Amino acid sequence: MLVLLKGILIGFSFIAPIGMQNVFMFNNALSNRFAKAFFVASVIWIADASFALSAFWGFGAIIMSNIWLKIIIMLAGGGLVVWIGFNIIKTARQVKIGSTGKTLSLSKSVLTAFLVVWGNPQAIIDGALMLGAFRSTLSFNDALLFILGVVIASAIWFFGITVTVNMLRHKISNKVLIFINFISGIVVMIYGIYILIHGVSQIIKYF
Repeated sequence: MLVLLKGILIGFSFIAPIGMQNVFMFNNALSNRFAKAFFVASVIWIADASFALSAFWGFGAIIMSNIWLKIIIMLAGGGLVVWIGFNIIKTARQVKIGSTGKTLSLSKSVLTAFLVVWGNPQAIIDGALMLGAFRSTLSFNDALLFILGVVIASAIWFFGITVTVNMLRHKISNKVLIFINFISGIVVMIYGIYILIHGVSQIIKYF
């Protein structure tokens, strides 16, 4: 039980700081009716849980052992992050509370949900390192309980915030929602540019 609780606590500490993921989650909960918002939150959770499982069972070690793989992830992921931020800004004025205006289609929402998890190079690198490090300290049985705790924390975080924010969305005006989307897009784009610059600096350092 203590190992499970440890996994839940680490899961929250792993999920909460990932800005791009949470920006998309809040926008999804604010902009869509409950059924669509909850479905997209489910996709985000599946993407996040699959990422956590993959990172925990070792793909982080593969990334860190190959400098060029790390650089490719940073450059490709940085480009994706910039693209996601640009699209948030592009559609900011068209989004309205409760999906009465233009929002992402369901297929685009699902694709973006996976991109904000698997296309975030900082999460891939930092998350893989952190979860991989915990795996090395645990027995097989404890490892199963620990990663179960991480997945549970992910579910509580995504579904809890989605339900709460969606229930309160009508208290927020469309002007505020547009402002939130616009600022979110700028923040995500800046984050993507930072990742790209960091990737280029790694290439320069290598040579």
